[in-house]
Parts: sequence; C-alpha cells; structure tokens
Amino acid sequence: MLLRHSLSLCVGLLGLFAINQAVAGISLSSTRLVFDGKHKEAGITVRNSGEEVLIQSWVDTDSNEAGTVPFAVTPPLARVSGDQQQILRVIYEGAGMPSDRESVVWLNVQEIPQSTKTANTLQLAVRQRIKVFFRPAGLKNDAYQAPTELKWRLSEHDGKRVLVVNNPGLYHVSIADITVQSGATSEHPFDSTMIAPGEQKEFALKQLHAASSLRLLFSSINDYGARDRYVAQLSSSAEVSAGLDKESP
Repeated sequence: MLLRHSLSLCVGLLGLFAINQAVAGISLSSTRLVFDGKHKEAGITVRNSGEEVLIQSWVDTDSNEAGTVPFAVTPPLARVSGDQQQILRVIYEGAGMPSDRESVVWLNVQEIPQSTKTANTLQLAVRQRIKVFFRPAGLKNDAYQAPTELKWRLSEHDGKRVLVVNNPGLYHVSIADITVQSGATSEHPFDSTMIAPGEQKEFALKQLHAASSLRLLFSSINDYGARDRYVAQLSSSAEVSAGLDKESP
C-alpha cells in the first residue's frame, strides 16, 4: 500500500509539472549564420510564438579554454512580445580572426522566462546554439565546392581498416551522414561531423574491413541548411575526391 501510494504521488507530481511546464516559443530564422567578412555585421531573426520573454545573446567558441572572441551581439538583451520578432546583429571588431581561412564561432540565444506566482511550476531557460561561419574578405574559391575538395582514402591503423578524410581547402565541411558500401553490405562509420580547413580525421570500418573497393556516399550541409549528396569510389590507399550524386533526388 505504501509503495502504491508513493508511486501515485510521483505520477501526480510529474503530471502537474508537465501541465505547468514553460514551453519555449523562441525560434531562429536559420540553422547557421554565414558572416561575410566584406561586411561589418551579419543578422539573424529571432521569432517568438509564445508568451513575452527576455532573450540574452552572445558569441563564444567551442573550446573549453577561457577567452573572448572579437564579436558582439546587439542587442545583448531584448524583450520579445508574443507573436513578435527581434533582429540580432553579430558585429565583428575588425581584427582577431584568421584572414586566410574560414573560422567558426557559436551564437547563443537564451530564453529567460518571466517569473511566475503559480505554484508547482517548472520553468526552463532554453538556450539555442548555432554555428557562425566567418569568411574573411578576399577568401579564394567557393564554399559550395568545399565538399568536392575533401580527400578520401582507405588506410590501416593498429591493424584495423580505417576511412581517412583530409580537408586541404579553406572552408569547413559539415557532413550530416555517411554510408560506405561494398555490394549489398553497407555501414555508417559516423553519424555527423564537421571537418575544419587543414584537418584530417579517421573512422574505423568494422564490417567492411576486408573489402578492396568501396562506394562512398555522404551528405553535406550547405549555407542554406539544405543537404547536398556526394559520391566517390574508394580503392587501395589512393586519395579520391567526391562529386555530386546525380542519382540523388
């Protein structure tokens, strides 16, 4: 009886929290922000489909190291009414970022819910975080071609077959998914990753460790948040580049 009463009490409290839980109504107009270095700022729109909230915004890096980045967000604090929107401007100080390649920092937009006098209410401060791709003025080549500049090859590491990818280009490549095939067998070495300029990554192959020839398929996320599909044929240790998959819808 005591156990049944305790379970009923827990279920009742969870239901109460679920009913009174604050629902986030903030959304961003884009899943990523491309900052063209030819301009002093880049903008993104915050939309509020819920009740009036206060939002706090800032830019940081993906590193655990302490430090500041040469970017500011204006306004850093803004009150957004229900069914309204607010434009945030990310401003570059003009120095402090590499000038020979693309860099990535992060834009944080945190919703601060208003205080409530309602009892037994669970309030959540929801934070959204998206990548800001900073492209210095005069950067050569085209970001759209970056996925085709990746170099792929098969190699051995500690007696295991690995898929190696190297990015000799100037732009980051965000890979959403990847598939390696040999006949009717396929595997997914990783789900998603981002490869920075000059970076090399290795991924172990478990099912296709003995195959001599493999078909590589991957999707890359472009500047608009859409996915482009690429394909390449891997053999031995020779480096290859991928091209657009013409069979992809």
